[in-house]
Amino acid sequence: MKAINCLLITTSNNRLGDSLNKTGVWLEDLAAPYYVFRDAGEYITIASSKGGQVPLDPRWRPIGEETEDTKRFLVDSRAMYHCSHSLPLREVSADNFDLVFVAGGYGAMWDFPGNETMKHLLEGFIAQGKPIGLVGHAVAALVPLMTMNGDPLVKGRGITGFSNREEKLSALGETLPFLLETKLRSLGADYRAGTDFSSYVVVDGNIITGQNPGSAVETAIRLLEWVQTRERSGESLFENNLSHNGIK
Repeated sequence: MKAINCLLITTSNNRLGDSLNKTGVWLEDLAAPYYVFRDAGEYITIASSKGGQVPLDPRWRPIGEETEDTKRFLVDSRAMYHCSHSLPLREVSADNFDLVFVAGGYGAMWDFPGNETMKHLLEGFIAQGKPIGLVGHAVAALVPLMTMNGDPLVKGRGITGFSNREEKLSALGETLPFLLETKLRSLGADYRAGTDFSSYVVVDGNIITGQNPGSAVETAIRLLEWVQTRERSGESLFENNLSHNGIK
């Protein structure tokens, strides 16, 4: 089986709205899929909205969010090089990758929903029947996507993402442009949630969503398995998903 080309996308936004408070990608959301893919021998490309240095949300460390993956990432010169030399989204194409994993973090709430480059890129993956994985606040990237009949892409689909209860417990919900759970429900998504801050993943066709950073490993594993299963069966990703995933 050939190596799988994996695209990891992060935010470039390092501020909470108009405030001076710093944010960025939640490191666990990036480090977990990075090692799931790399340890499996797959190819990895990291891209961000603007390219260059990926901003890391400083909150993950003070509240004891280190994991084996985040510890490993920070002392891994190869990983840190990728993190400081991310490609800008405008330079990547769905044609060149087998899957995409979109990492979360509060920066995504401002950076992703109005990002036309992100929108067109994800539309490319969907049009080609390739799988998309998103974790936590990264699920906001699905908000602007529409189907061919003009409905929100998430309408009627099983989706998870950072919950309203988790926002309340994190005490940052009032700073956000919108609450992700509320927005997804308003668009008609079949929103689902598990235990706060624990791994919970929903698979609906080729869209795989994880509720929070604790879901990043499982989301990445499910995403990789999705591609491997279809490669083993000889199914065409495009033919298998085009009718279900038509986009506007």
